[in-house]
Amino acid sequence: MKIGVTGISALAISMALAVPAVAGEYIEGGDQCEDCRTIIVTGASTGYVAQNIVTATKTDTPILDVPQTIHVVTREQLDDQAQYSLSEVLRYVPGTTVGQGEGNRDQITLRGQNTSADFFLDGVRDDVQYYRGLYNVERVEVLKGPYALIFGRGGGGGIINRVQKTPIADETFGAARASLNSFGGWDLSADLNAPLGDKAAVRLNATYEKMESDRRFVDGERYAWNPYLAVDLSEDWKLGLSYEYVNDDRVPDRGVPSIATAAGQPNTPVRGYDRLFFGVPGVNRTTLEAHIAKLRLDGQLADNLKFTSTLLYGDYDKLYVNVYANSAVTAANTVALDAYSDPTKRENLIGQANLIWDIETGALEHKLLFGVEYGDQKTRNRRFNRTFSPGTTFNLNIPAYPTVAFTTPSRDTVSDVEFFSAYVQDQIGIGEHFDIVVGLRYDHFEIDGIDFIPAIDRPFARSDDKISPRFGLIWKPQENVSIYSSFSRSFLPRSGDQFISLTTTQENLAPEKFTNYELGAKWDILPNLNVTAALFQLDRSNATTPDPANPLTSINVGKTRTKGLELALTGRVRSDWQVSAGYTYQDGTLRGNESVRLAQLPKHQFSLWNRYDVSDALGIGLGVIHQSSQFAAIRTSATTTKLPSFTRVDAALFYDVSEKVQLQANVENLFDTNYFADAHNNNNITPGAPINGRVTVRVKF
Repeated sequence: MKIGVTGISALAISMALAVPAVAGEYIEGGDQCEDCRTIIVTGASTGYVAQNIVTATKTDTPILDVPQTIHVVTREQLDDQAQYSLSEVLRYVPGTTVGQGEGNRDQITLRGQNTSADFFLDGVRDDVQYYRGLYNVERVEVLKGPYALIFGRGGGGGIINRVQKTPIADETFGAARASLNSFGGWDLSADLNAPLGDKAAVRLNATYEKMESDRRFVDGERYAWNPYLAVDLSEDWKLGLSYEYVNDDRVPDRGVPSIATAAGQPNTPVRGYDRLFFGVPGVNRTTLEAHIAKLRLDGQLADNLKFTSTLLYGDYDKLYVNVYANSAVTAANTVALDAYSDPTKRENLIGQANLIWDIETGALEHKLLFGVEYGDQKTRNRRFNRTFSPGTTFNLNIPAYPTVAFTTPSRDTVSDVEFFSAYVQDQIGIGEHFDIVVGLRYDHFEIDGIDFIPAIDRPFARSDDKISPRFGLIWKPQENVSIYSSFSRSFLPRSGDQFISLTTTQENLAPEKFTNYELGAKWDILPNLNVTAALFQLDRSNATTPDPANPLTSINVGKTRTKGLELALTGRVRSDWQVSAGYTYQDGTLRGNESVRLAQLPKHQFSLWNRYDVSDALGIGLGVIHQSSQFAAIRTSATTTKLPSFTRVDAALFYDVSEKVQLQANVENLFDTNYFADAHNNNNITPGAPINGRVTVRVKF
């Protein structure tokens, strides 16, 4: 499909305004420190605490004044916990369940809504299926509830946003990190920043990682680099240009299958085979090569008037070849295998532009946001089924890996998604104690494609026009306390997260709809210590889910409802003690049939991470994760696989050799707990890693 007049106009606006969805790419020097420097692009943070946020409202707003649940993992916490992947980060964010993602991508469940696409980079859609790195990230933001007003389609349970590190003016610095873990994996990374004269700066982040695992045959490597140039065009206009290259080559691992227990009882993950590889060595492989370029420019038109916009281009080439368990273990201790090869190419062009206007009308203060967004996403996906020799049966007692060939095409599609959005939001201040956030977004979503597999090429297409509202009411009885209620809505087109196919049945179905109601409170107990609480209800209509009998297809399940409670405490309890803690209760069912439980939704989740500084040079860390039992797939039968609950303890030791050299040791699963970390479906379940350590050296220069 060619870009239409509307799309060209929207893109022209984005490029002409060329202003990022965040203000201040280029940061003036001065009294800045690693923990407390003001970065307008990302929002300010101190230690584990984030004071404000841009992406939740596309305006620079204190988190206390945003009527929704927000969890921010700052760079300091990422470093203290030695976190290298989003899955590691999100295990410490209650209300977020990490999925296996078939061993080839980030996949999560937020408030009962499973997604592989609700990921963003500096507020711009980053929906390709891959593993996202953290080497060039300043912080990770988790926003709960539907957010169509700000982010458009999807985001039914929330979104994950990574905020990039940006150049800093008037400061030359460098940092390097090297680490080694007990499985034999190691990595190197560097972060270099330098001014270029008085009005520009450049920052380069780069990494190389050699991956090893406790699982046999599971390893890989990833390298990436990200130069970022920022230029102060004038006193009021600032330009940023970023390019990232990513090369990822690893063995996908879909874990272990399930096994039947007592009659009429749920299946359980098979035990005793935590290291056994249910794939084929040398065949299982996933590769990604990505080029991601981003142009951002910000300008102040008047004291109370600002433009922001972002233009992002991404080119992604991914291959996924996987052999995996496709049944429960039989009485003869055998399991059926299946396999496919899945190459995908994606090209994304996304532009967004915003006008932010601060005005007063009588006693009311307004922060008005007007915005447009345009995107064009082209996808080519193919899938080839397998031929096994000698057969598909795998014996757990005498493992003998079959020969696999991929000769039968089962899917060959091209699609072009074009979308245009326009939105308006008003943050209204009513005196000292009340704020209102109200807004509407219009989305036009259009998909055009061809399925080449039928005897006669079958074109498919669908167009949707949706209005998504957002409303929030905030009461501030005192300056450091807010109590809020909110309502928001989002939608997901029938082409799903990745729009690689659209059946004749799906073409005629309305989009899925998500409606969220939330009541919450936020309290800044101290400037660097806050507590939050929220009650929520998320309703989903026209819902679909992977078919437990055939995870490659989807089934319609009707309406679902997730209800829950979230509590969090973050910040400095004392000057020498930082904490990040949270608890979530969630209950998700099919409406009208509450015995049908939603997949990968534990009722109880708890996490606690502490860092205590014994002295100026020595610190200790201790963390606990607890997750109650969960179903691997939507519970449609009594034998649906159930993952047991688990509690994992982590620890860390920090020692500053000098101001420029730091040593760090992290131990995951300190008590060597045997547990199952996540799942993709009833028979793809990941065993948790045994006790393992990582030693890290950081050097500043």
